[in-house]
Formats: sequence, structure tokens, C-alpha cells
Amino acid sequence: MDIVVWFTGMSGAGKTTIARALEADLIAAGRAVEVLDGDQIRPNLFPDLGFSKQDRDENVRRAGYLAYLLAKHGVIVLVALISPYREARNCVRKDLEKKGIRFLEVYVNAPEEICVARDPRYPKQPYEPPLNAEIECRTASEDLEISKKRVWDAVFDHH
Repeated sequence: MDIVVWFTGMSGAGKTTIARALEADLIAAGRAVEVLDGDQIRPNLFPDLGFSKQDRDENVRRAGYLAYLLAKHGVIVLVALISPYREARNCVRKDLEKKGIRFLEVYVNAPEEICVARDPRYPKQPYEPPLNAEIECRTASEDLEISKKRVWDAVFDHH
């Protein structure tokens, strides 16, 4: 199964929480899975990047390539990355799909006041929500189990 599940949303929306919960279920089901969490990959793999639009887009591009390297070997890749700009996300989608990797965009949507409460270091930043995400998880009103199941169902029900 060559697939990248791309969780996008503001800081504190719940991207990593859903990705880690889904990862646990996938491992329990015997699947090869990897979570690429922006808070971990940025300082370890891309410490040269700042937070300008150009650097954020490059962070997304590099994370997309790393996801490709894993997905082409059958690893289910769960990317939890703010990825604030629509164009950069769409470029990753086009690139992966061109290479035969399925791209599933999950918009983890929570109101800004909730994000700030969840993440006190919440950086005020521009964020362009997806226009056509395959899934939208509204984490302020939706239980984690429901969000996780909706993503699981989308991963396995694509025929």
C-alpha cells in the first residue's frame, strides 16, 4: 500500500495526536507505518530552515520527498505538519501522485482559540486551509476515536 496521509492544520489542532493514535492501530494490525512529525523532523533533519514562506515551503517539499522514500517501500506514512501554504501541499500531492503514491489530505481543523489553549507557544502565522481535503477532522467537537476511524476508513476504502 503506497500511501501518504498528510495531516495539515494549525499548531495545536491535533495533527500529531490523531497520527500517533492511528499509528498504534496500524502497528497492531501488522502494518509498516512511520509518523513524520514536524516538531521532530524539522530540528533533526532540516535545522537550516527558518519560518519564512520560502523556508516553510521547502520544509514541506523535503518532508514530501522523505515521505515518498518510505511510501515507495510500502510503509504507510503519516505526515503531521502544519504546512501552512496550500500551493506547497498541492505540489507534494502532484509529485507523489505522479510517482504512483496515493496522497490523502486530512485537514485537522480547530478554532484558533482552541489551538492557542492547547499549544501555549502557538505561533501567530498565516494558514491556508485545504479547499478539497479528503477528510476534515474537527477536533474541538469530534472525539479522537471518531477522527481516527474516519482516517482509517479512508486509508483502507479507496476502491
